[in-house]
Amino acid sequence: MGEQESRSSCESGGGDDVVAPAGKEHGRAAADPRLQGISDAIRVVPHFPKPGIMFNDITAVLLRPAVFKDAVDMFVERYRGMGIAAVAGIEARGFIFGPAIALAIGAKFIPLRKPGKLPGEVISESYVLEYGTDCLEMHLGAVEQGERVVVVDDLVATGGTLSAAIRLIERAGADVVECACLIGLPKFKDFYKLDGKPVYILPEERKIHGCF
Repeated sequence: MGEQESRSSCESGGGDDVVAPAGKEHGRAAADPRLQGISDAIRVVPHFPKPGIMFNDITAVLLRPAVFKDAVDMFVERYRGMGIAAVAGIEARGFIFGPAIALAIGAKFIPLRKPGKLPGEVISESYVLEYGTDCLEMHLGAVEQGERVVVVDDLVATGGTLSAAIRLIERAGADVVECACLIGLPKFKDFYKLDGKPVYILPEERKIHGCF
């Protein structure tokens, strides 16, 4: 995943690539008790990896099998029966959730990797970071024309990496149905859209007050 996606600043703000919400999901967060367990398992590490950064650490979710299963199950319940042909996971933490979701719904898994990690012929999409640029690559022929794809990552902050993933997959002729993330900034609550595509998150990003 992109550097700007792996951590979030203690300051408010973010990218300008988000548009108006597409509608609420009728009290989903209040209705499903699994969300609280997932949220409680996410550890916030202030000033990591540098001062002013508040890092949302998901490793505790992975260390609790029941919570990890709950997170995967919630995504599976959402996408089963939607005709999803492929789940695309963004390096690296999209590789944790993406394959489990893909197997459960009977879809293929597509790794979206950083440059130079995939052998053979690839297509690539660059995107802008706070200090420079980065790139995602995908094997040529990984998707077919018109296939319905879900893009998976662990966290959405500015949306830059997810936007690049959407462009990359749709340039190859597939249709990105939705982006799915374990956690996201509060602005992504209530089913926001990113580049015209819905963004589905489980709990909101956790915060520590008084972070300087």
